[in-house]
Amino acid sequence: MGDSESSLFSFFFYVLFVYPATNWLLKPGRFSRTKGLTYAISLLVAIAAVKTGLELKEQGPNYYQLMKVGRSATALEIKRSYKKMSLELHPDKNPSATALDDFATLKNAYDVLMDMDAREVYDRFGPEKLKQKVAVIDEYKVLVEVAIFYAAWGIMTWMLTLGKHNSNARQWVFTGMIAMLVVEVMMLLKEIELPAWFLPAMTAHELIQLGHNLFPAFLNGCRCIGAYLFVDLDGHQRALLGALHEQNKEVLRALRDIQTSIQNGGGAGPARPMSVGDAMRNLEAELEGKDIKHPSEVNIFSDGFPDGKKKSNANLYLMIGGYIVLYYIFAGNQAASA
Repeated sequence: MGDSESSLFSFFFYVLFVYPATNWLLKPGRFSRTKGLTYAISLLVAIAAVKTGLELKEQGPNYYQLMKVGRSATALEIKRSYKKMSLELHPDKNPSATALDDFATLKNAYDVLMDMDAREVYDRFGPEKLKQKVAVIDEYKVLVEVAIFYAAWGIMTWMLTLGKHNSNARQWVFTGMIAMLVVEVMMLLKEIELPAWFLPAMTAHELIQLGHNLFPAFLNGCRCIGAYLFVDLDGHQRALLGALHEQNKEVLRALRDIQTSIQNGGGAGPARPMSVGDAMRNLEAELEGKDIKHPSEVNIFSDGFPDGKKKSNANLYLMIGGYIVLYYIFAGNQAASA
């Protein structure tokens, strides 16, 4: 599965299956607030780990893993490893049915890693660019491909995080995208070098692809958690003002009633003035008989996922259609630059 196909599959997989599952876990009343967040994050991490592991297994070992050397291995270390492994995989000593192919793959890995120019292309841009057999990689085209990828996901992120309840998620996702873009560009342009101890058998290209594969999980994790933790301060203020307004109306009405009672006397029989103490006791009794919610009792937290996001599926269909269009544009650009 190519990078574009993998990205498209991840999009549909997370949007149509993973996101509804996390919504179910975070539904108010199903679990406590802490447990709901823990279960949702654990599900996202587990799915991302399994999915990434399967993709890496399908991809197979890279040249460094095949040669059993690190990314910073010297020519002497590569020669020693090749000599040792060629004795194990040589068709004369290897009874496997794929002995010829295994030895040819080992020889190809050795040739690439011993050629400094080919090795640099392999590390930065992957085996696809290496197969093009061009003398110099057009970094401008590579950066255009990167820009198209981030533009497509940026549009999808904006569409998936519409609404006030997704404001935090939108900020988190775009911050992560900017950080990932900066690191990717700096790695592609060799502005930074990966330390030898950090995933020593993986190339810069593979680390970039790993970030691309994990991004859908990060996006949907931010959406779920951001919406769940959203606090509608404006709504809280409106509810608070409404509660205060209702209280004010009840107090004014009770005061008017007491004022009328004072003016008309304390009750049946000969009219007599009502004392201030009696008036206050009547006011207290009047208010105690009303079921008035105190402003501090107004819940300021959204109930998991606000009703505002439960709209027509038209937005989802529009989003999916837009992503498919962007995917084919991206795939066509890659084919044209190949």
